Amino acid sequence: MEYTVIGVVVILVALRFMPSKGVKQITTEELKNVLTDKNKQFIDVRTQGEYKANHIREFENIPLNQLPQKTESLSKEKEVVVICQSGMRSSQASKQLKKSGFKSVTNVRGGMSAWRS
Repeated sequence: MEYTVIGVVVILVALRFMPSKGVKQITTEELKNVLTDKNKQFIDVRTQGEYKANHIREFENIPLNQLPQKTESLSKEKEVVVICQSGMRSSQASKQLKKSGFKSVTNVRGGMSAWRS
């Protein structure tokens, strides 16, 4: 019984951090090649303080906790590229966007930490 509970918890934790179905994953190197693409929308889901301290010029700041209220400012028809500090919040945001009907969502693996390294 105890092993069953532990197994279920491990599976639930693993599912929480797995990439969402239909969300493309790119590296920061791949991101450099698409930053000038006008057919993409770039959003940074870090806090305003994090964004002000350091950000990529092409990215608009929409903090994760404000994303549900701000999705109407984004086109569901254009690809959305999402970044955060490490890739965790952007992964959550990507899942939210897919569930909200966005056709093409891309998460930047490693986030700004990988961008700076």
